[in-house]
Amino acid sequence: MIKDIMKDPLFLAQKSTDATKADQQVVVDLLDTLRANLDHCVGMAANMIGVKKNIIVVAVGPFQFAMINPKITKKSGVFETEEGCLSLDGVRPCKRYKEIEVDYLDQDFKKQHGKYSGWTAQIIQHEIDHCKGIVI
Repeated sequence: MIKDIMKDPLFLAQKSTDATKADQQVVVDLLDTLRANLDHCVGMAANMIGVKKNIIVVAVGPFQFAMINPKITKKSGVFETEEGCLSLDGVRPCKRYKEIEVDYLDQDFKKQHGKYSGWTAQIIQHEIDHCKGIVI
């Protein structure tokens, strides 16, 4: 189900907790909400729909996928950039890494490990920051 976007900075600044299989509907709702906003959004975290769980979704080309309890295990190539956010107005400066490796659970709660670079890595880092209560 498509959910409203959370814009309360105090709520967004709170840390999320790990998700369990009981949070499966949150994954579905988050993917639905991302798909409804694809014209101006490339990723979302569960707290952006009012749920403090470590779940993110990412859009890469025609594909959208979920990462549950994502943890960056390796990073390299720091750079400075500016990012916007569906929950905030305007853009803000931030630091990101060009390449990352992430351990996570997929939508079926199966363990995964992925290597990401460039734009996809930047999206994932932005959404993981949301889970940590870090707002750009």
